[in-house]
Amino acid sequence: MTGESGDSALDLAARRLERAISMLESRMADKMAQASAAAGGLFDQDRANLATELDAARSRERALEDAGAQASAALGRAIDEIRAALGREG
Repeated sequence: MTGESGDSALDLAARRLERAISMLESRMADKMAQASAAAGGLFDQDRANLATELDAARSRERALEDAGAQASAALGRAIDEIRAALGREG
């Protein structure tokens, strides 16, 4: 069974199937690209959030180190005052 152009119905169906598969592959590639872009955006956002949290944690760490140094200095002064007071009594 041959059509006007000499192609069989099977050949025409095969070409239609090939075009449909090609269109499907193209759409899938587009969807994959969109999904990758969306996922990449989420990773970038997570990375930015983690960097912000890390900066805040480092700031708190510096504040705690400063407070610890001040407390240590105050304790050292208190010890010196207690020794001086004990020395005056003895």
